[in-house]
Formats: sequence, structure tokens, C-alpha cells
Amino acid sequence: MSDIVLDASALLALLKDEPGGDKVAQGLSASCISAVNYAEVVSYFIHAGMPASAVDAMLSPLPITIVAANADLATLAGRLRATTAEAGLSLGDRFCIALAVREGLPAWTADRQWRAISGQVGAEIVLIR
Repeated sequence: MSDIVLDASALLALLKDEPGGDKVAQGLSASCISAVNYAEVVSYFIHAGMPASAVDAMLSPLPITIVAANADLATLAGRLRATTAEAGLSLGDRFCIALAVREGLPAWTADRQWRAISGQVGAEIVLIR
């Protein structure tokens, strides 16, 4: 059972030992992440030149639940476009928020621009730093 939904930025803060990463570490075993946000994390390290096997070795042991991006979640994410567009949130951001809304869980992010939409999306937004 998950208690929090991680945005890619929150998981990256942990993996890159950035501010807020320690908070993510404390909640990691009770967290979930959408497959879209997980792909963002994988993409970040691949783009940085890390070999795929090293990325897999780093991510595989993490005690997070990866939630598939099905049609219902995609629909929720798509519907968030009108609310989140002015704040500049990405499709990945909307998938994180959609998962949080659907599951009734807080969404943890390092992305400060989420503050602009925190009262409008139907989920608690927690800034990790």
C-alpha cells in the first residue's frame, strides 16, 4: 500500500543526492510512481550517458511501486491540462498529479512551479525542498 506519489523530480533528488532527497528516502518504501514518471527518471540517466545496465541496477532495488499508465490515468492526466498549463507543467507532471488524485494520495515534487496549482488539482502537493 502506497502513502505517497513521487514525481520524477522527487526521485531524481534522492538519486542525485540533492536537497530534499533525504525526505524522499524516508518515504520511499511507502511510495509509488507512474510508469511515465519512472520513464522520465530512466531517460534522465540515459541522456546523461549512464549505461542502461547501470540505470537498471540503480533503480531495480528501490522499494517503489510502479503504476501502469492505463487509459483511465491518461484521461485524468489529459483533463488536468487546462488547470496546469499556465504553471508550465509537463505531461509527466500531469501523470503524477493524476495518479495522486485517483489514489487520494499526496504528490511529492521538487518542482516549485507546482505551488501555483496546489489548490486547484484535487490532490495535496508536497514540495520536498
